[in-house]
Amino acid sequence: MDMQTAFVSGAEAVPGAGRLLERVGELLDRARAAGAVVVHLQNDGPPGADDEPETPGWELYLPVKPGPREHVIRKPRDDGFYATPLGDVLVSSGVRSLAICGVMSEMCVSATARTALDRGYRVALPFDAHGTYNVPAVPGVAEEVPAHIVSRVAAWALGDQPDNTSPASAITFTH
Repeated sequence: MDMQTAFVSGAEAVPGAGRLLERVGELLDRARAAGAVVVHLQNDGPPGADDEPETPGWELYLPVKPGPREHVIRKPRDDGFYATPLGDVLVSSGVRSLAICGVMSEMCVSATARTALDRGYRVALPFDAHGTYNVPAVPGVAEEVPAHIVSRVAAWALGDQPDNTSPASAITFTH
């Protein structure tokens, strides 16, 4: 999900971006080695956004190895299934289980995971392979919420269907 340069590098990267990149990179390596289908979702942000198309922040940070089992799908909204060929790619490839990782936990990751669950996919959401930003404090109302808590709550809010208690190292792939 949206492992775009604007969100995982530089001064504006999500907290723990280095560790997140390592975990997602490991998942990519293992998925490719197993011959699994790999889909990179790339958000097309609005004009002026950090992920505005064709800007440096919009570029995918981790290398893509295009081929019959690796795809890049651009998306206009948080949900990777909305107005994209993601569903068709998964169905035509016989995919029944998904490991969803990337940024932002409470937005794109959650929205895509929810639709995948609604469509009957088995979903793994490795707790150490998705991230987000801290939620800012609201003076007199609430303190800042650390990013790792936001990510955990976003996964937990999906209910008991996804596997959201496993680390990336426990995720396995098949062809």
